[in-house]
Amino acid sequence: MISTLMSSLTPSFPSKLPQVGTTIFTVMSALAAEHGAVNLGQGFPDFECDPALVDAVTQAMKAGHNQYPPMPGIPPLREAVASKIATMHGQKYSANTEITITAGATQAIFTVILATVHAGDEVIVLDPCYDSYAPNIELAGGSVVRVPLTPGTFHPDFARIGAAITPRTRALIINSPHNPSATVWSAEDMLTLQDLLAPTNILLISDEVYEHMVFDGAEHQSAARFPGLAARAFVISSFGKTFHVTGWKVGTVAAPASLTAEFRKVHQFNVFTVNTPMQHGLAEYLKDPAPYLQLPAFYQAKRDLFRQGLEGSRLKLLPSTGSYFQCVDISAVSDLNESDFCQWLTHEIGVAAIPLSAFYGDGFDQGVVRFCFAKKDETLREAIGRLRKL
Repeated sequence: MISTLMSSLTPSFPSKLPQVGTTIFTVMSALAAEHGAVNLGQGFPDFECDPALVDAVTQAMKAGHNQYPPMPGIPPLREAVASKIATMHGQKYSANTEITITAGATQAIFTVILATVHAGDEVIVLDPCYDSYAPNIELAGGSVVRVPLTPGTFHPDFARIGAAITPRTRALIINSPHNPSATVWSAEDMLTLQDLLAPTNILLISDEVYEHMVFDGAEHQSAARFPGLAARAFVISSFGKTFHVTGWKVGTVAAPASLTAEFRKVHQFNVFTVNTPMQHGLAEYLKDPAPYLQLPAFYQAKRDLFRQGLEGSRLKLLPSTGSYFQCVDISAVSDLNESDFCQWLTHEIGVAAIPLSAFYGDGFDQGVVRFCFAKKDETLREAIGRLRKL
């Protein structure tokens, strides 16, 4: 009775995101739990992080690092991030004015967009793309301009990107290694992008959360490596992805001082700052580069285990050159659309996946689904055994 009365009194208002509902990740994870399926859908590890990292955070708490830190992040962590970028990519950022610690990469991306996109501005996104990009742009009053990556290969189509640029284009969002396709941009791709953007004032938002998951001896081509891109880029990274602590929600943004100043204007009113003891723990843990330098081999072994287990099955493996995802073509297995296939796979075979169509603005269906192999080897073997029944 009280609930009914409250509903009748609650004001209604126009939704700012009328087309947005529960994300596919939440839906598939709930379905996996309901049916006891192996969850290779949502992108998070099912194994623990390094105990030394937990110990570093625990020591920080015991040392009294439990009150507000500085708004842009504690100096030792910003200095560690700046040093890491300089060593790996040759770009020197000022820890004081060009590195900011964020509450995860998603908050970083949203804050960049709020800080830079005005009503009527256009932002180019490359489909398929992470599902937060478009809602972020719309909440800032901007217009989403979708340019598809080349179907099948997911390579950037620079002719189409160039054709999408207008006088109202404020920014372009790129993501490499790429979620969901598991492809990686080459140095040649980045140089082509640098040339394309050179005569413009377009900002670059470079989502690099899978930066340490590049396989087969290749190097991650960060926007920070290319002067013409670094000068206009917000380079976004994630400790959660790198150190297997996605629930900690700690990320970074590196950008030129003038861009960082605008970013921090919004950041201070968005989250203000980020969990203090975790910042201190991460700063201590970063003194040893081995954990992130060993990450490519760690995840390549899991990729190879998963791929080898599915060889000879009717699932056609697409290339996986980066990230912790593996896409497969389901056309030889089923004529269901991707979404229906993922639901069928979950309750009939006992493995959860994500349809690639969920990453397209128009729901483009090409008969491809995405698995996450950031799992224990025994989890992957269990999933392989079930998938080979197809």
